[in-house]
Amino acid sequence: MTENTRNTTVLVTGASGRTGSRVARSARAAGLTVRAASRAQGFDWHDPSTWARGLRGADAAYLVHPSDIGAPGAAEAVGALAREAVGAGVRRLVLLSARGQDRARDAEEALRASGADWTVVRAAWFAQNFSEGPLVEELRLSGELVFPAGGVREPFVDVRDIGDVVAAVLVAGGRYVGETVTVSGPRLLTFGEAVAEIGRATGRELAYRAVSAREYGERLTGFGVPEAEVGALVEAFEQLLDGRNAHLSDGVRDVLGRAPRDFAEFAREAAAAGTWKA
Repeated sequence: MTENTRNTTVLVTGASGRTGSRVARSARAAGLTVRAASRAQGFDWHDPSTWARGLRGADAAYLVHPSDIGAPGAAEAVGALAREAVGAGVRRLVLLSARGQDRARDAEEALRASGADWTVVRAAWFAQNFSEGPLVEELRLSGELVFPAGGVREPFVDVRDIGDVVAAVLVAGGRYVGETVTVSGPRLLTFGEAVAEIGRATGRELAYRAVSAREYGERLTGFGVPEAEVGALVEAFEQLLDGRNAHLSDGVRDVLGRAPRDFAEFAREAAAAGTWKA
């Protein structure tokens, strides 16, 4: 760990979320000083008046939009925050984006246009989507996952690998500036196969039932998800789950020099923690 690393402060947005919490952990392990930015710390993506305090005195920032990166308004928010960061002297920015999502490119372009020393990390579907958030409750309570993925294959990426990649990018000086790093897990699984792996890890009989994106959107509306957010999610699912992401990416190995964590490892660890206990 160099003196420069010890003196580097990174603002981590979404610090209590799926990726932000892992980025914060990996950044600390790499010797960076982490400044957590979430609503609990008074930082709100939807309220620009809260941004300056978090940015003041920081050297770098990890940006993860609180809803989908392709959601309406996401590109504008990313661009506005990136420009304010650069204006505050925080030029080193790393943005989490989505692999294969067309609308995500608008947010990436807004980052590039800000004048920042940028890196984009495009990620496959998270393994932890099965263990954190609404999907875990379905599996835990009903033993069934209803989702609009059909039989498409996805190389689920462990969010701990995302955290490690972001931290490594931040301590690598200018090596990854102006680059896009695309990360995935080490093998392709259908959602049904992923649920079966979770079933083996838990010793439970778990099932997967495929529905259309529109039908799933109706379920989300019934759960109380706002209509505008449902529309954006349905569009994203129709794009991302059409088979375009049924391939592996080498970003984890390229940056970290090791293979990405396997879904089975994630399932065993989460099951041991009681995540899907009935």
